[in-house]
Amino acid sequence: MKPSRRGFLQSAAAGGAGLLLPRHLFAANAIFGPSDLPQGFLDTATLENLPGKMPLIRKSFRPPNFETPLSYFEQAFTPNNAFFVRYHVADIPQVDAESWRLTIAGDAATKSIELSLNDLKTQFEQVEINALCMCSGNRRGLFQPHVAGVQWGHGAMGNARWKGVRLKDLLARAEPQKSALEVGLNGADRAVIDSAPDYVKSIPIWKALDENTLIAFEMNGEPLPHWNGFPVRLVVPGWTATYWMKHLTSLNISSKPVEGFWMKPGYRIPKGKFPLVQRFVTQDTEANTPITEMVVNSLFTNLVDNANFQLGAATVARGVAWDGGYGLAAVEVSIDNGESWRPAQFGPDLGKFSWRQWSYPMQFDKPGQQVLMARATNRIGATQTFDLIANPAGYHHNVVQRINIKVVT
Repeated sequence: MKPSRRGFLQSAAAGGAGLLLPRHLFAANAIFGPSDLPQGFLDTATLENLPGKMPLIRKSFRPPNFETPLSYFEQAFTPNNAFFVRYHVADIPQVDAESWRLTIAGDAATKSIELSLNDLKTQFEQVEINALCMCSGNRRGLFQPHVAGVQWGHGAMGNARWKGVRLKDLLARAEPQKSALEVGLNGADRAVIDSAPDYVKSIPIWKALDENTLIAFEMNGEPLPHWNGFPVRLVVPGWTATYWMKHLTSLNISSKPVEGFWMKPGYRIPKGKFPLVQRFVTQDTEANTPITEMVVNSLFTNLVDNANFQLGAATVARGVAWDGGYGLAAVEVSIDNGESWRPAQFGPDLGKFSWRQWSYPMQFDKPGQQVLMARATNRIGATQTFDLIANPAGYHHNVVQRINIKVVT
């Protein structure tokens, strides 16, 4: 039997689930997501195991989409076995590392080459980078009014140490021509019916040649898990995970914009609504543009809605904050519904593409209902918004988080 939301919480309360939660965390959404997710999704939420994974919040089974519970974000790096799973197609083969090959070709490539996993590990400089991997639709389920798509809460993301080789070093073997405009990406996963579009993406050539764009074969010091792209995946630090192609098999150096459903109309945002610096202009239309870099954002990791706090008792709020790689300038916290704001203290700086942990000591001096908020600002002056920026696909939700709590005597 799969654990339901109600059954899991009842079991945890009785001690039967073996899960110990701090009293102020014990609320319905401590496990399955914030209370403003669509009610039908919360009522039917389950924790399920994929092979090699801890129990994750199932959003869909075919294709597999599983969300990381909030408690795992208390760690600087998200464990591999708790890392979220995101697929667009349902046929996901078990790739054999020995026979796997990566082909690099295209009309703007001087040479066509083929590389094995051993070639990657022995013929190129290996590098490691700390970077947040986040689904473009993270927090889509919090949009009001709700929009179509996977109804993610906060957990369609994870922070990890990625090790591999620079994409630009591999492309150099194929000798890109001056006409190179984009690099097309394809992986081993496929749709189960012929009429469904294969998941094919592209990135602009300048992003492919960025020294931080990697082809990774390790994650947190271990081989990539199957559900996170084994044997290799693309890592595009600072950009949303739609470009982080899993089970990568081919790179197409193209002199023309790459076509296909997942480029147009998929993964696009209205022009001019978001303060993006890095734009994918070869894929622009008059009305919209591809989603690219992550916007500045923050999240409480140890607090949830409807928790109780003791009057006068000292406690600490903790969380994480991130942006598209420009660096965080500050996280501010309000414990009085935004009437006043105070700076939080940052944890260690793990690199500009990593999220950054923060903490804020709190003490409540009057009983009753309160609203806690946190907002992040980055070094180029972008900050979180208080009003949702509506867009049809439910991307870039970075509204300042509001936590409703009660101070009791």
